[in-house]
Formats: sequence, C-alpha cells, structure tokens
Amino acid sequence: MKVLVVNCGSSSIKYQLINMDGERVLAKGLIERIGMEGSVLKHTPEGKYTVDINTDVPSHAVGIKLVVQALTNKDYGVIKDMREIDAVGHRVVHGGELFSDSVLVTPDVLKGIEACAELAPLHNPPNLHGIQACMKLMPDVPQVVVFDTAFHQSMPPEAYMYGLPYELYVKYGVRRYGFHGSSHKYVAGVAAEMLGRSVNDLCLITCHLGNGASIAAVKHGKSIDTSMGYTPLDGLVMGTRSGSVDPAIIPFLMEKENMNIQQIDDYLNRRSGVLGISGLSSDFRDLESAAGRGDERSQLAIDMFAYRVKKYIGAYTAAMGGVDAIIFTAGLGENSASMRAKICEGLEYLGTAVDDVKNHIRGKAQEISTEDSKVKIFVIPTNEELVIARDTANICRRIIKL
Repeated sequence: MKVLVVNCGSSSIKYQLINMDGERVLAKGLIERIGMEGSVLKHTPEGKYTVDINTDVPSHAVGIKLVVQALTNKDYGVIKDMREIDAVGHRVVHGGELFSDSVLVTPDVLKGIEACAELAPLHNPPNLHGIQACMKLMPDVPQVVVFDTAFHQSMPPEAYMYGLPYELYVKYGVRRYGFHGSSHKYVAGVAAEMLGRSVNDLCLITCHLGNGASIAAVKHGKSIDTSMGYTPLDGLVMGTRSGSVDPAIIPFLMEKENMNIQQIDDYLNRRSGVLGISGLSSDFRDLESAAGRGDERSQLAIDMFAYRVKKYIGAYTAAMGGVDAIIFTAGLGENSASMRAKICEGLEYLGTAVDDVKNHIRGKAQEISTEDSKVKIFVIPTNEELVIARDTANICRRIIKL
C-alpha cells in the first residue's frame, strides 16, 4: 500500500509518499509561499537530489496538483500514475472533543473539522482545503485525517479543565487540548521498543522541543497531561510564543500600550518567547552562538527555556508517581546537546545521569544516559508523517479492506 501524507499549512504543503510495505519514503517535498510571489516546490525522490520547481501556486488545490505531477514526473517521479496512490493521510491540528482518534473522511467529518476551526483558525482551514483538494483530484481514493489533539483526549478532567466558570466549557469547549500528539505518541512507542518493554507498562515524559514546544506525561501508553492548552500558546516559552503568563498582564498591556485584541494576539504569538527575551532571534542556534560571545539576553532566554522544561519534568514525574524515561525530540531536542544537558542538570534526584559522550549526537535515536542511570534518557527523532501513514493504512485495511 502506498500512502500519500499531506500536511497543509496556511501558505505551505508538506508531503511524503510512503510505501507501507517496509515503510519506505519514496519521495518527500515542500511547497512554500502558496498565494504569494516566489512560490516553490522542493521535491526529493528517494536516493536522489532535491528538485526545485519555481512556479506560481495561487491555492492549495493547485499545490496538490503540482505534488501529484511531481510524484508522476517521468524524470524525477517515483510512481507511473496517481492511481498507484492507495490512500491519503492528512494532518489536522484541532479535533476538539469531537475526535479522539484518526478517522476516515466523510461529510460529517468535514463538518466537524470546520466546526473546530474557531479553535485553530490559522490551522484547520488550510488543513480542510488540502483534504478537499485531494478529494476533488482523487475522488475514488480514501482520505484519512489524523488529529494533533487526538492523543491527548485521554487526559482526565482534572488535567484538562481550567479554573474558569464551568459554563465556558459547556458552551465553547474551553479546556486544555494539547498538540504535537502524533510526535508524542511516536517517540513514546520507540522509547518502549528501545527499553524492550511494553509502552503500557511505562511512565514516560516526552519533550517535543522546537520553535513550537510541548511536553507530555505518557502513563501506560496514554497522555495524562501536556503543556500546551486550549491553543498552542500555553505552556513553555517558545521561539516566538510567550507560553504561560499571568492573564492579568493582558488587560494591563492593552491599557498601557494601547493595544487591541489582534495586537495582543500578535504580541503573544509572534513577538514574544525567546525572540522577545533575547531581542535577537527565535532560533536557538543563533542564541547559543550569541551567548557564547557573552550576550546576556540570549543566555537568559536559554536559561528560561531550560528552567521551564525542567519544571514540567518534575511536575509530570509527580503526576505519574514516577518516571521510567525522559525523551527529547524535534529540532532542538534532537540536535542540541548543550540544551539537553542543561535541562537534565539538577534532575539527579530522580536518578538521572547524562553520559556526556553519548549526548554528543545530533538527530539520531540513542540512549544518552549512563548505564547506572535509574531513569533512562533518550534522543529520538520524531516521525509524525509515519504515524499519519500508519493510522491511514490501518483504517483503510480495517474499514475498506484495502
């Protein structure tokens, strides 16, 4: 079975074509700047160089057509005809309380995704555009949606409810949802394999650390708490997002800085985080370089991020009654040995010990704790596309008997 995995952003489309027999990535690519000047498709066939296709991409529908054309191109394509695509799996950011698992697309599912758009106005609409474009181009191919929020639907009410009047939950669904679910689910499963144990027997803390960052407490294979909330703004300090702040700061800023709601939203989501603290960059590589030259604000941003990750690890250890392993993933988690070491420094009371030699790796699945470390520490590159492909294949085999 060949599964096309599609991830539509507001101005981008990421894709992978995966042969589920052996889970081989036949091709992957990215379309950037949809609806803008300078749009480009970067297509990488398995074992070959990336091909840059510079062309106007006015919409997601046009983008999906270009993806299929690239996959079937006689020079750099990997399939002869789009009829070789057996199923399409889509990433959808927000499923609210309507969806607790991946599902086959139906008219009711499309309505549900649209209904959740107010919970993720920047993400769900382009996700929906991608699904509709694929359905139009490949009307006989089954479409499956995999939700970022679904993995966290196992959280108990005491973890997902806010201390707000209960009617806000009843009327508007105001609660913690959590995100990066496919990533947390994937690395938890890989960690269990590396430990030689069932994920159902383990207490794990998964740290998805990138420009967007979240932490999850995974107890016996299920998420029982996570740092992102009603939106991805909650939780950790991130690249440009503030993370958790005192809510009273918002009306204070509106009064003192004469800001409206839209300006506050932009301020918290795009101008805060380590960018706002450092005044330099949202990229931790830039911050680490500047801190090495003595830039105090860059060092402060790094220290704040590591401190908050460490606090969540301690909190989630308490919530689960212990922890068997801590996992680092995503861009920063996979590639920054110094950040991993800084986060783990001071966690020795849990029984953790980082092996400095093992920790000196980038983007490779490996245990980085010492042999006598009671709590194991892993670096595991995430693979959200593979989770989507697996869910898509499983649903199609079970429901459609592909």
